[in-house]
Amino acid sequence: MNQPTRLYRGDLVEVKAPDEILQTLDADGALDHLPFMPEMLQLCGRRFRVSRRTFPVCVTASSPREFRGDDVVTLDGVRCSGAAHDGCQKACMIFWREAWLRKVEDMAAQSQVDLRSMDRLRTRLKVSNGAKAYYCQASELLKATDLLSRWRKLGRLLGGLRAGNFTLLQTAQYISIWLFLKARRVLVGAHEHGTRESTPVESLNLQPGEWVEVKPMQSIIATLDEHGLNRGLWFSPDMHRLCGLRRQVKGRLDKIILDGTGQMRQLRNTVCLEDSTCGCCYMGFGMGGCSRCELTYWREIWLRRSNGPGDR
Repeated sequence: MNQPTRLYRGDLVEVKAPDEILQTLDADGALDHLPFMPEMLQLCGRRFRVSRRTFPVCVTASSPREFRGDDVVTLDGVRCSGAAHDGCQKACMIFWREAWLRKVEDMAAQSQVDLRSMDRLRTRLKVSNGAKAYYCQASELLKATDLLSRWRKLGRLLGGLRAGNFTLLQTAQYISIWLFLKARRVLVGAHEHGTRESTPVESLNLQPGEWVEVKPMQSIIATLDEHGLNRGLWFSPDMHRLCGLRRQVKGRLDKIILDGTGQMRQLRNTVCLEDSTCGCCYMGFGMGGCSRCELTYWREIWLRRSNGPGDR
C-alpha cells in the first residue's frame, strides 16, 4: 500500500473508492480501531476541503487524548448523520484516516463510484457491539487514542500551530485562558455549581429556527447541583460566554450515543443552538484546537424564547 500523502488545512481531497477503502479495514471495518462508518459510504468519490489535522481530542469523562499515528483529519462541514445508528443526534465531526483520502487538484476529473463496490464495503461495516451497544467512531475513541501527558499537550498545541489549525494569536489566547482558569480554580473553584440535590425541569418544546436567549449565570446556577449538573448534564465553563446572548435553535436532542460505551442515552427538554460548539480551549492547556467541535447541549430551563437576534 502506498504511503498516504500528508494532508493539511485547506487541501482539496477526494474520498477514495469503496474497494480502496475496503483494503485498509480489519474484520470490524476499522483502521487502527477507528471505524469507517456506514454514514461515510455516500461520501465516496466526493470532494471536500480539509478542516484541520486532529491533534488533541476530547473524550467525555477522560483527559485530553490523541490518535496514534498522527494520520487523522476532519473535513469541512462533514458530520455524522446518525442514519445507520438508529438516528443518533450527536452529529459528531467524522474522523478520516489519510489512507481513506487522496489529495486532488481543482481541475482534476472526479472519480466515479461503482455501486457494487459500495455494497462490498457496506457488508464489512459494523453498527453494533451487541444488543445494547452501538459501534461507531464515538464508541471506539478510547481504543483509537492515547492519553496526552502534560508535555505532549504542549507538543500537540505547537503541532496544531505548525499545521495551520490555528494562528499564533489564537495560541496565545489558549495559553492565556489556561492561566486564567488555573488561577480561578485556586481562588473560587473549578466551575460554577449550585446547591440543589434534585435539579428542576422546564419544557419549552423549542423547535428548530426559533430564537432564544441564554439566561443570566445566576439563574442557571439555581438549576444546578453541587457538581454543576442539571439532571446529569454539565453546564460547562465555556457555556457561560453565551449568557445574555441570542441564538437560533439548531435542533432538538432526544438521543445520543455515549463516548466509549456505545450506549444510547435518551435526552429530554434539551436542544442544540446555532454557532454553539464545545469550547475546549476553556477546559485546560493543550485542548485548544480540539477537532471534535461537538455540539453544546442546552437544557431548555437555561433558555428563554426571544423574538429575534436584537429584541429586548
